[in-house]
Amino acid sequence: MGDMDEALRLAAEAARVLADRTGVLTHDVALVLGSGWAGAADSLGQEVASVTAGEIPGFSASSVEGHGSTLSSVVTSTGLHVLILGARHHFYESRDAVAVGHPIRVAAAAGCRIVILTNGCGSTRPEVGPGAPVLISDHINLTGASPLVGPAFVDLTDLYSTRLRAVARESDPSLEEGVYAQFPGPQYETPAEIRMATALGASLIGMSTALEAIAARAAGLEVLGLSLVTNLAAGISDAAPSHDEVLAAGREAGPRISRLLGDIVGRL
Repeated sequence: MGDMDEALRLAAEAARVLADRTGVLTHDVALVLGSGWAGAADSLGQEVASVTAGEIPGFSASSVEGHGSTLSSVVTSTGLHVLILGARHHFYESRDAVAVGHPIRVAAAAGCRIVILTNGCGSTRPEVGPGAPVLISDHINLTGASPLVGPAFVDLTDLYSTRLRAVARESDPSLEEGVYAQFPGPQYETPAEIRMATALGASLIGMSTALEAIAARAAGLEVLGLSLVTNLAAGISDAAPSHDEVLAAGREAGPRISRLLGDIVGRL
């Protein structure tokens, strides 16, 4: 999926199929579910339709345990149509950054004006440990890749919307903020790499989100980023990071992040 014109054509086709499968012509908000966040969407409203990822052009089932393989349409009590993208494509699955941006381009083609990107991540701050939701204030893209091709000189100032972060803090004034560093993965980072990221200003460490946020800005979407700290990063604690730990932290934090996400969406 290296050609941008072809990528945009595929996104438009996928949006048409999505509208046909769900019966919802236009969505307002897109939600990308990361590790630990799968159950949080249950608090958003009433599900209108759910579609298996493979039915939509450009999507496939997730190969990652704890990630969904469906696209769902939910209507909130205020009448917002939320497109829940459970089928996330990670950069480490194909090394194709343009493919990573496909769900975001589909959301834009489906009418969304806001995207909420969530993830499970490591923390470089011992005082912000497992179970803590954190607002993403900025990111550092360490993948060496971009979801954009050609002379797409997109301004990334205020990429993670100041307005939407203020909305999130209305819901929970205690929310911390942090800079997210996306590593390419799939291997976990070494303690030296964590020290490097910390020196660069990052406090949240993961393998998603940054490339999607770039694609979202290019598509004209307003971005809110939310990380769920699932572990302390390598070298910050004595415990070795593991995917089982990530999933367990998500289950434990489920009620809190469900309330948070539902309240934020209710304020949009």
